[in-house]
Amino acid sequence: MSLAGLLERAYTALLAARSALRWGLGGVVASWRYLRHAVDIERETETRRGPDTGPVDRPVPGGDEELQPREEGAGASLRRRYRVRVRDAAMSPEELIDALARDPNRASPLEVSRFVKTKGRLGEMAEGDEYVVWMPGPWNGPVRVAERRPRSFRLATLQGHMEAGEIEFRAREEGDELVVEIESAARSGSVPFLLVYGPLRVAQEMQLHMWAHFLERAAAIAGGEATGPVQVRTVRFPDDRGEPSRRGSRRAMRMLERLQDRRLNFDPAELEGAGPETGWLVDDHSVALGTEPPGPPVPGGPWEVARDLVRDYRFADPRLIEAIYHPTERLEERNMLLQGHFLGMRFLFGVRVAAVVDETREIDGREARLWGWSYRTLEGHLERGQMEFEALKWLDTGEVLFRIRAISQKAPVRNPVVRWGFHVFGRGLQLRFARLALARMRDMVAAELAGGGEARAAEGGPAAVPVETTSRPDDADAGGAAA
Repeated sequence: MSLAGLLERAYTALLAARSALRWGLGGVVASWRYLRHAVDIERETETRRGPDTGPVDRPVPGGDEELQPREEGAGASLRRRYRVRVRDAAMSPEELIDALARDPNRASPLEVSRFVKTKGRLGEMAEGDEYVVWMPGPWNGPVRVAERRPRSFRLATLQGHMEAGEIEFRAREEGDELVVEIESAARSGSVPFLLVYGPLRVAQEMQLHMWAHFLERAAAIAGGEATGPVQVRTVRFPDDRGEPSRRGSRRAMRMLERLQDRRLNFDPAELEGAGPETGWLVDDHSVALGTEPPGPPVPGGPWEVARDLVRDYRFADPRLIEAIYHPTERLEERNMLLQGHFLGMRFLFGVRVAAVVDETREIDGREARLWGWSYRTLEGHLERGQMEFEALKWLDTGEVLFRIRAISQKAPVRNPVVRWGFHVFGRGLQLRFARLALARMRDMVAAELAGGGEARAAEGGPAAVPVETTSRPDDADAGGAAA
């Protein structure tokens, strides 16, 4: 063996020995600290069937090659939220998150975890920056900053991490208290990690210990005092393997993969000047979600909450329609399979995202802050046209709205039974979709603001919500909004 080969082998052995030494010593120190100064923790665990309704698998800047999304992990998907309430805090939510983002090690228990920046400038945190979280064991965690906001930052796991998914750190005011939270949505990074995390519970306890101490230190950094124990809530989703947004039948999954080869079932140029006189139905539905101070959106306010719900298509009532798609695909390039439910039957429709809007725009002489996206119908859909979903804030008054706008008409349908059924029930179903979506969005925004991100919309029917339609020809002459 050459001298270079011997040196390389010796260096590799040295690294392995150092890792083993860190693992052993770190584990001993962490265990000693845990027994000597265990954080007061209140635990709650729940198992739910079906997929994690989100937010999950959100966009991450930079290349996808190094990402380790949930679909590449092992075992069930887990959503775990750590929360501490702080009284007499000297910092605002923005100030605390800025301090933690500039140096996460200020709150991290260093004998258990240390953030080492590998990409980006020291002393700040920007989207696309990368870190390696050094831990006592062979499971150092490379991550990338997926999102940085005034009151939160989100990290996505990279290849080699012990988990596959994302974790978000956030803070907000709730009455006189400062609420600090860490929430992760992830699966184990591999089968060996699944064994260590699951049956052996070693990594699970180490992780819980680490983030509980992180929150305790964050409370101290904020200059306040925790009002109670660190609350840890774990929801296990054994059916969720993190692949598409939800699992469908074999037929649905095959159809989802084939959508990329389907074309639009209309010419987008037809939408220019579309209206009843040209055979198109134009709908405009909206619901008020609350009011903020005039000016730009408030961090963590109704507009930001609505924007996130719009982005993830969470306003659609699953009793009527569900979307199947790959969350790791960029929204601007996404194909979606819509699965409609009616009288015990399922109908599959393909759509393609047409545009994403993120801007301040003048509407009827008023400035509005908009975030939204639209899709267009593909071959095989019962309708032809485009549908838009927007979170809107009027900057002069602070009023926040959720809008659904659609331009649509019936598509040619070969099956006479389906054609007759859509002629009879189509318009009513489309208005019901709008009514349910508006009510669900209103309820989910209210629940998010009141419950700190954990509440979900009620499964019961919605309360009455006004639905305004700018143009509504007779049902016999036009189709419904393209749901």
